[in-house]
Amino acid sequence: MLFSDHFTPTQLLTQVMISHPSVTPIDGGLQELIAKRLRAIEFECETMMSGPDDFRVTNLWAIRHGAAGKNGPCLVFAGHTDVVPTGPLEKWQTDPFTPSIRDGKLFGRGAADMKSSLAAFVIATEEFVQKNPNHQGSIAFLLTSDEEGPTNTDGTVVVCQKLAERQTKLDFCIVGEPTCSNRFGDVIKNGRRGSLSAKLTVKGIQGHVAYPHLAQNPIHDISPVLSELANIQWDQGNEYFPPTTWQVSNFHAGTGATNVIPGVAVIDFNFRFATTSTAQGLIDQVTKILNKHQIQYDISWNQSGEPFLTPQGELCQVLQSAILAEVGVHAELSTTGGTSDGRFISKICPQVVEFGPINASIHQVNEHIALPDIESLKNIYRRTLELLISH
Repeated sequence: MLFSDHFTPTQLLTQVMISHPSVTPIDGGLQELIAKRLRAIEFECETMMSGPDDFRVTNLWAIRHGAAGKNGPCLVFAGHTDVVPTGPLEKWQTDPFTPSIRDGKLFGRGAADMKSSLAAFVIATEEFVQKNPNHQGSIAFLLTSDEEGPTNTDGTVVVCQKLAERQTKLDFCIVGEPTCSNRFGDVIKNGRRGSLSAKLTVKGIQGHVAYPHLAQNPIHDISPVLSELANIQWDQGNEYFPPTTWQVSNFHAGTGATNVIPGVAVIDFNFRFATTSTAQGLIDQVTKILNKHQIQYDISWNQSGEPFLTPQGELCQVLQSAILAEVGVHAELSTTGGTSDGRFISKICPQVVEFGPINASIHQVNEHIALPDIESLKNIYRRTLELLISH
């Protein structure tokens, strides 16, 4: 392992975190490592365990109240200690949980998503508290080991529910997800589209292809429906969101034989929708079209994420200012991409944004981050603390 004096404290801590394997829902001891450092600067730390015995999730809530107590503004750093599986080990140039440096980049699973952000959160907070021991606002950490998993039912959502029950006041939240596209600092996510999926089962009558009058082909029945759905403009989007999109992801039918008309066709599809639409409105519109075509069907729906939006305001402006001062980049606001835990936090916090490293290598083999970006990320988080809660 590296862990050399040639690295900054943030780069060193990132390496330490990478060396802790933490594939969902395993935390790998990272939250206790973070909590130990936070306790040293007078944070109150609480571990919240959740989930069944075979998928036990670790969550950390930590807070340090400022001189104004609970009356001052509260900035939350949110993120996840878990990482996705490594994929084929033989395709990695070095062990994914042994941090390594090549060409000025730090390699390892979680380097960009999002152990560098976690390290930057911690070091930025330590530096800020040392310089501003009597800061007015509060600083909090909300971390989970269940962000990369299939359901996200035992992670951030559980902590948010408890904070809501306690009526804990949150004002600002930065989620450390990797957001940047072409260069570090170019993108802040100030919202995310909602995600609504469906499994549509179209019922026909199986038969011999030579006797179609004795059968009913569900593929033929559903084809005009899919064509109509594919050509609908669901909404116009708005200044922050692109228009809602609809896509088929899977289509299953047939026995594998070439002379059998299938009796059933199963189609999976997904909406990524803007705040200009609602899940119920989309469901109603699809149902109306299905009924219009008079096909026999069953359908089940699953909404995995609601859209959320933080319009241009204090948090966006302060973060943009910190990025510009640190790296000279004018960060753009964006709502593209998949879902994130920001969708849960936005229910209890009025201003939620995501900002972190370049996302080009996340979830890939040989995941990496440029070493200078780690230090710049820490400085941006510290500058944001200084601008929002020091006075």
